[in-house]
Amino acid sequence: MPPALLAVGHGSRDRAAAASTRALLRLVRSLRPELTVHCCFLDLARPSLAEALSRLRGTETVLVPLLLGTGYHVRVDLPETIAAARLPRARLARALGPHPLLAEALADRLTEAGAPPGAPVVLAGAGSSDPAALADTERMARLLTARIGRPVTPAHLSAAAPTPQQAVAALLAAGHPDVALAGYLLSPGFFARRAATTAATWTTAPLGAHPAVARLVLHRYDQALAATALPTAA
Repeated sequence: MPPALLAVGHGSRDRAAAASTRALLRLVRSLRPELTVHCCFLDLARPSLAEALSRLRGTETVLVPLLLGTGYHVRVDLPETIAAARLPRARLARALGPHPLLAEALADRLTEAGAPPGAPVVLAGAGSSDPAALADTERMARLLTARIGRPVTPAHLSAAAPTPQQAVAALLAAGHPDVALAGYLLSPGFFARRAATTAATWTTAPLGAHPAVARLVLHRYDQALAATALPTAA
């Protein structure tokens, strides 16, 4: 059997967020039916990461963070939790973003929202106090620019500027009659509701259970397997 895939979501009080995560993982399972796929959350939802790791003790596992940037959770929280759990058969994959597959999903969400090809786009990430996470959102904006062939302005829903409100307002003030806002978010919840409060004419739904996102989860799983070798048993 291949190693299990443990998808680690951020977690939210919003039940729709957990439902969206589970819908994404159903799509992952449909693409790789031979793979055992589990789900857990870093906060505010269950099962917790600690609970999931306890259940998988002794099982060869790849943890795939369902996170869009390499912030504190990926660099510190997850490695420390794995080390504390003393799970030598666990490996940690990279965060999902930035990646061209996410640009594919974002472009589709813009089309679904009705945004025309000529409208300028603001990419609204969750935001972070971590410069690496902010840089990831900026890189994602460049990838989306390459995908859709028009400028994309990165913005941050918390902790950094410009905010989506500021970025949309600046484009409108520059003479653009309409602006599209692409939510760089995986699931519904607090940040998705905040993203919907700008003056943008079109606002996308979260990425959710998009086929390109499901393929990316499996790509990160495969990368982690290829990059590391587990120690052999004594």
